[in-house]
Amino acid sequence: MYRLYGISNCSTVKKAKDWLADNNIEFQFHDYRKQGLSADLLSSFEASVGWEALLNKRSTSWKKLTEEQRNSISKQTALEYMLATPTLIKRPVLDTHNKLIIGFNAENYNKEL
Repeated sequence: MYRLYGISNCSTVKKAKDWLADNNIEFQFHDYRKQGLSADLLSSFEASVGWEALLNKRSTSWKKLTEEQRNSISKQTALEYMLATPTLIKRPVLDTHNKLIIGFNAENYNKEL
């Protein structure tokens, strides 16, 4: 069974959940706000796709960082920020057990799943 990570009130997460349900693909949903985010889970994401692919630079949370924080971002600081503020992670993250799919795009889901 796949696992979908994100936050429940995100419209992109809702689209991904609807797409998976409409295509009869079983999944469990993990809400970072309700179920939390462990350093180990975040590290496994980073090892799979890299911190740059995970970091959501279009999020409100990113814009709330100071200019100095944004300009001096590194792997270490990015992981610290994402762990403290999971809304900095692009959404959703779909774990298929073979790979992670970051974000939602129906064409990409069709191709990958």
